[in-house]
Amino acid sequence: MAEVNDYHCPVYSTTDLPPAKRAALLERPVKSSADILSLVSPILSTVRSGGDDGLRSLVVKFDRCQPATDPAFPLTLTAPFPDELAKIDPKVKEAIDVAYSNIKTFHSAQMQRESEPIRVETMPGVVCQRFARPIGSVGLYIPGGTAVLPSTALMLGVPAQVAGCSNITLATPPRPDGSISPEIVYIAQLTGVKTIVKAGGAQAIAAMAYGTESVPKADKLYGPGNQFVTAAKMSVAMDSGAKVAIDVPAGPSEVLIIADKTADPTLVASDLLGQQEHGLDSQSVLVAIDVDDSYVNAINAAVEQQAKILPRAEILRKSLSQSFILKVRSVDEAFEFSNDYAPEHLLLYLENASNTIDKVENAGSVFVGPWSPVAYAKQYSGVSTSSFLKHFTSQELSREGLKLLGPYVEILADVEMLGAHKASVSLRLDKIKREE
Repeated sequence: MAEVNDYHCPVYSTTDLPPAKRAALLERPVKSSADILSLVSPILSTVRSGGDDGLRSLVVKFDRCQPATDPAFPLTLTAPFPDELAKIDPKVKEAIDVAYSNIKTFHSAQMQRESEPIRVETMPGVVCQRFARPIGSVGLYIPGGTAVLPSTALMLGVPAQVAGCSNITLATPPRPDGSISPEIVYIAQLTGVKTIVKAGGAQAIAAMAYGTESVPKADKLYGPGNQFVTAAKMSVAMDSGAKVAIDVPAGPSEVLIIADKTADPTLVASDLLGQQEHGLDSQSVLVAIDVDDSYVNAINAAVEQQAKILPRAEILRKSLSQSFILKVRSVDEAFEFSNDYAPEHLLLYLENASNTIDKVENAGSVFVGPWSPVAYAKQYSGVSTSSFLKHFTSQELSREGLKLLGPYVEILADVEMLGAHKASVSLRLDKIKREE
């Protein structure tokens, strides 16, 4: 294993990788489920039995929102939300509007198919049908402990709106003064959210799952989060008393990059960092095909150079040690490891990357080619017949497409204080300018 410093990823090679170590690399750097569940259980019980009072105590304790100690402090905002709570920079507003339009167009096209009934006469006199109805009450969880995440709010709020859900509740951690990010409030206005819950973590999940005096009970919960949020979602889904479903038990964010010698080390490094800055439990993996030590050293040098000047340098310093670079000998060996790892985000930095998509068996979302950074999008699949199949999405941007969309992504990355996400786009735009 190569030497590790504050901003380097450990390096391994399949030429001398014991089976036990390979199996260990496929594991995620998370605490045991039993430990997390034992911590989450009393939080859920406090909200379930105490309602608003229980939720309030946890907002003070875990969200560190001192204004919530006042019994008169409202734990929710109810639509219509005042415009003064949604005042944002005009450039940010334009970026959100562009993203909203693109996402709504995409989901509206899906809805046209989903809402069209299927009627099949399987045999004479036997007619089978399939048709769609929106879930009445849904709860969207938007993380916000270390960053504002309008992209997540859009990716959850827009499909809920397009589907026609009649009661959309959004929960997100309050700021220390008890307010909610104006970008989130603006998106709530756009997407028809009826209630904003000022709570984060497991307590927010509990509030939406069980309902309180001020928080509507949801029929289904959506959204990513840390290990505590994931454990809370899994717990309420297993609680028959909650009568609530969940989308997926999405845990800490992760990315796996498959790269060959044609991949630009600077761009690869930017995407490794873009995932790591989500939090200390995130993981980035680079599977490098038929490369020598000089290429790997160039990657780590670029990681160190970029990490030191990013807003979340301290998070990156602590989290990079649990990410790693794996050198493999062939494309097939790379995809074999990737399919065993089954990443949330899979990036293909390969010559003729489009021709390798058929090798993907397990992945959440696939980003094809050097002009499709992960900062472009996040997707969540709904539950239907397709939930019992394996699915993944694919994004492939052309140079011209990135030139058009990139500046808006940069603006939103600034709002979210995700410097590495912005850099992953900016570096590509700079590279395009130099080559033109």
